[in-house]
Order: sequence, then structure tokens, then C-alpha cells
Amino acid sequence: MTDEGSPVVLVVDDEPDMTRLYEAWLSGEYGVRVANDGHEALERIDERVDLVFLDRRMPDLLGREVLERIREAGYDCRVAMLTAVAPDVDIIRMGFDAYLTKPVDRDDVLDAAERLLSLDQYDDALEELYVLVEKRSSLERAVPGDDLSENPAYNELEDRIEELEDQLDDTMQAFDENSFRAMFREM
Repeated sequence: MTDEGSPVVLVVDDEPDMTRLYEAWLSGEYGVRVANDGHEALERIDERVDLVFLDRRMPDLLGREVLERIREAGYDCRVAMLTAVAPDVDIIRMGFDAYLTKPVDRDDVLDAAERLLSLDQYDDALEELYVLVEKRSSLERAVPGDDLSENPAYNELEDRIEELEDQLDDTMQAFDENSFRAMFREM
């Protein structure tokens, strides 16, 4: 967060017109930084960045590589891939939090930012479930069902989602009605 309390968003896209557009959409609510390639993104990111919107296909340094370096450096930020590249099963192992496929509009970008920045209020299992369900949803919109159902990585994804849902169901059953209400009052 910035000193003013607004979350900081880094927008990375190799098309300057796109970064200016996203900056205009986000600047009313967030502190915005822009980068027009992967190297510039790695120069502009620091511990104050809360969210990165990252294009996947860029010259010199691909979005996937930028994402890996962000994670390797230990930055504690959310990353949303914001790209024209349709998702495929390769996204299952990528360390992003959301996948938005261009074209997007202002509401898509602002909604994604709000959702992702609110995840920090949840426990790790719920955060992981959100990210995995986002990946599954992106894949199901882009890849034919038969191709997915026969893919081992997708089946692992499905198994992990089911495991987390069962874990969260067990946790919720442990709450009595008063505990449940008290928990939401605290939130």
C-alpha cells in the first residue's frame, strides 16, 4: 500500500496504448505504475506493489518469465495475467492468481483488482481454492471438455479443488451458528 493507503498496482504490457488505458481505468482507486516490457516491470516492482496485471506475450522477456522472477524474488503481491493468449493446461502450474483474456473492459479490470486485493482477508486454504477455481474456469472457457478430462494436470487440479472444498466444508461444520455470525462480524 502507498503512504496514502491506496493499494499499488503495476501494469505490464508491451503496448504503451494499453498501459495508458489501464492506468486511466485504475488510477482513480489505486496508485498505478506502468511498465512496457518485462525488464522494466522487474525494475518497477518492489515490496509496495500489491497487484500486478501482466501481459503474457511480450518481446525479450515473456510474462511467464516475469511471473517466475516475481515469485522467486518473494514479492508478496497478487498477479493477474491480462493477455490475448487463450489459456491452455500450461496455466495450471503458473503462479498467478487470476487470468483475464483480452479484450477486457474497465469493469473487468476493476472487478479483478477488487477481488484479488480482498483475498488477503481469507485464510490460505480459501485463497488457494479461489486461485484454483479461477484457473479451472479459465480453462473450461477456452479448452474443449474432452481435452481437459484426459489431461493429468487438469485432473490433479480437479482433485485439489475437491480436497480443499472438503476441507472447508469440514471447517464450516465445526462452527455453530453463533460462532459463524461472530466470525463474519469480525470480518
